[in-house]
Amino acid sequence: MEPERGRWTLGVLGPLQAAVDGRVVAELGGPRLRVVLALLGANTGRPVSVVALVEALWGEHAPSDAARTTRTYVSRLRRTLLRADEGADDLIETRPPGYALRWDPDTVDSVRFERLAVAGRQALDAGLPTVATDRLTAALGMWRGEAYGEFAHVTALQAEGERLERLRLTAVQDRIDADLATGMGEALIAELEGLIGRHPAHERLWGQLMTALYRAGRQADALKAFRRAREVLAEEAGLEPSPGLIEIQRRVLAQDARLLPDHTPAPAVAPATRPAQLPPAVRTFAGRDRELADLDAVLPAASGPAGVVVVSGTAGVGKTALAVHWAHRVADRFPDGQFYVDLRGFDPAGASALHPSDALRGFLEALGVPVAGLPVEQDGLSGRYRSALAGKRVLVVLDNAGDVGQVRPLLPGSPGCLVVVTSRHELTPLVAVEGAHPLFLDLLPAAEARDLLARRLGRDRVVGEPAAVEAIIAGCARLPLALAVVAARAASRPAFRLAAVAAQLRDAAGVLDALRGGDRTTDVRAVFSWSYRALSPSAARLFRLLGLHPGPDVGTAAAASLAGVAERRAREQLDELATANLLTEHAPGRYTSHDLLRAYATELVDADDRPTAALHRLLEHYLHTARTAALLLHPHRVRPLTQGPPGPGVTTVRLTDVGRALAWFTAEHPVLLTAVDQAVAGGSDTHAYQLAWSLATYLERQGHWHDLAATQHTAVGAARRLGDRAAEAHARGSLAGADVRLGRFPDAHTHLRYALDLFALLGDRAGQAHTHLDLGWTFERQARHTHALHHAEHALELFRATGDRDGEARALNQVGWCHAQLDDHQQALTRCRQALALHQELGDRAGEAHTWDSLGYAYHHLGSHTRATHCYHRALDLFRVLGDRYNEAGTLTHLGDIHADAGDHATAHTTWHLALSILGELDRPTTTPVTQLPIRHTATPQPAFVDPPAC
Repeated sequence: MEPERGRWTLGVLGPLQAAVDGRVVAELGGPRLRVVLALLGANTGRPVSVVALVEALWGEHAPSDAARTTRTYVSRLRRTLLRADEGADDLIETRPPGYALRWDPDTVDSVRFERLAVAGRQALDAGLPTVATDRLTAALGMWRGEAYGEFAHVTALQAEGERLERLRLTAVQDRIDADLATGMGEALIAELEGLIGRHPAHERLWGQLMTALYRAGRQADALKAFRRAREVLAEEAGLEPSPGLIEIQRRVLAQDARLLPDHTPAPAVAPATRPAQLPPAVRTFAGRDRELADLDAVLPAASGPAGVVVVSGTAGVGKTALAVHWAHRVADRFPDGQFYVDLRGFDPAGASALHPSDALRGFLEALGVPVAGLPVEQDGLSGRYRSALAGKRVLVVLDNAGDVGQVRPLLPGSPGCLVVVTSRHELTPLVAVEGAHPLFLDLLPAAEARDLLARRLGRDRVVGEPAAVEAIIAGCARLPLALAVVAARAASRPAFRLAAVAAQLRDAAGVLDALRGGDRTTDVRAVFSWSYRALSPSAARLFRLLGLHPGPDVGTAAAASLAGVAERRAREQLDELATANLLTEHAPGRYTSHDLLRAYATELVDADDRPTAALHRLLEHYLHTARTAALLLHPHRVRPLTQGPPGPGVTTVRLTDVGRALAWFTAEHPVLLTAVDQAVAGGSDTHAYQLAWSLATYLERQGHWHDLAATQHTAVGAARRLGDRAAEAHARGSLAGADVRLGRFPDAHTHLRYALDLFALLGDRAGQAHTHLDLGWTFERQARHTHALHHAEHALELFRATGDRDGEARALNQVGWCHAQLDDHQQALTRCRQALALHQELGDRAGEAHTWDSLGYAYHHLGSHTRATHCYHRALDLFRVLGDRYNEAGTLTHLGDIHADAGDHATAHTTWHLALSILGELDRPTTTPVTQLPIRHTATPQPAFVDPPAC
């Protein structure tokens, strides 16, 4: 009977240590044997190649017989382990291309440390600080010294040691956060001072020290710590303190109660969800047997480290099809779900790649994590994502990655997970640093290309014309996308002989430059040309012109404007293109195409198509439709631009109400942003400015603050080039509004002062009035209510002097609101009632909504809860009709405050969380008080953040 193997453990968080059944193995051999064991241990369950072992043992000075000597070291290490445990003969397994340690990863102290650290962070996020402290203390207690400290000369182990040391520091900071959350303060000061001495540039430590000092009653020392932090950051990194550290300083100065221990009950944990985001698999997928086997080989064990595979290759080679096909095949190996996201790393229109933060928010939402409470910063989102995946086995497909920076924040840390990345780049840093498995996807072998055609066209048809099939494969350069397009055409014409299809390929010539690699056989232009040649002349012309379109998809009216034809004719041509598989109708009336087809269409545009005129018509379409939509959303907005009727050949979308206007903006939002930049690039500053003006209300109400800032910045530049001072002043006002939402108050003041000077230079008193109103709002957002009231009253005087009743109504409401903030609630009621009557007389529903909210706030603070509730509901009804989600959330916040004051805490929290859910759908600002709603309820309701309509 063979002896059973004992339970082995490995310690790397200090001097290398191996133990069996609790007994430390005193003699592990010389330094080289220890290197071998350490490297195998760092890759427990995964093979370490002989090449990697040689590199670790000798670096660049390996002897000629290094591989043989390495095998000798492995044999000696096996004997050493066997002497300690007679059942350990299979502990080191020979597994190509090298060796693997058959060791349960849970018995390696670094693996246990990472799991406990993640569990601690997860408990902290769940509002369980005591549990978090226990887990994090246990995790940190495993450390006996420096991780892999004795292997500083081994690059791979040094890198792993540095990674673990970073995680150790993070765990220490998490434990301190947990201690702070349990009420500690003074007891942490000495530890934090020591940590800062070793890590002076870590802002999080400075923030924790300031909090601990403040809790110890040392407010002056807390402020002194902030000054020290500022000096250190400037000296060591040339940086100013982050907004987060500045916010802690502000709270210390204000003696903010939020710095004191928080005893808020833990938020309810959302039920676990199992994401299943994989797109449908390709029914006719063929070939790739070798690549599928390679992918099978990298499947992680249930307790093995998370794996990463990078599938790379040229455009159209089938990277996505392979990844999705294989992901469906192994989905049952990942019981906790499958994620998928298109990172848009390569976009033919030049649209921005998907930011990792946006992908992380999508993944967290799929996991059931409440989006309203998510961090703003990428690092915080990434940490929350990894915490949410702790203990889970998931498959993540990251499609169309542009660079490593898009991928790294999306890599899970949990054992048993796998990430498949597809990219046109090799993403070598992922292979070198993260140990990703590279899989290069080449052109299809001829046999697999024949199988692909057989699956799509039927085996009998392919077998019946072998010579034609070979010609088609050669003409398509064995590129899967090209073969699919040819097969689609042949399948739609079953009466055609394949020889005729092959002849069409032979008759076309050239190479699509965008796909040209080292092999001239990768020609796809011929693949597209036969479909193009079969089009009617009008559809062919539209296909060419669609190559000029700036967005990811196009509507029928935009296509009609490009071509300068009636919308009915454009729809017929679009349908013809969709039938020919040159376009896809992905939603009713909206069409898209593959990036290779777009590139091909762009190449075909010539002077006879009059591309400049076509682009002008397209911009006119977007400009006139956007202006109509903007005025439906906000008919009382100041109109600093004049615009004639659409030119010949321009088709606009007929919009008749707010709902249709919102739907149109939502569908066209990405295209309109690109169109603003395209107008500038084409030298049409007038179009750029007018489009930016038309977008402002929609972007503001939907909370797209960054887009609002970008478009208005472009508008300022366009207005300056046009020499239009009035337009520049209005654009600066809108840009200031975006800056305020983003917490950039100095920039906002600069733009508004500049606008005020421009309006004064122009003698535009109404413009000055609006700018004073915006200055008042900016001061109000900074809680400088006396300054805010001054500007609002000055605006009111100017509006009355110029006879601007819309402006007068808005100013009256803002004056009333400022009085409410200064606790003069009776005066607030007087002014807001005047504003309400005027707004209702003028039919300004946006102004009326804001005024109802102001009245509700004043009544609430006068103790008239019934009247306040009525006012808030009136405001909510109007904000919802107007599609003003941001201010709807603000009014819900106030309504929750009333329920809380009335003692109905359940309804209050339901209402507050409804507000949070709305903000979670928007591009939320970082300075919004409602983001503190889980801990919102206090004796006094919090200030509002409802904003006046944009001017």
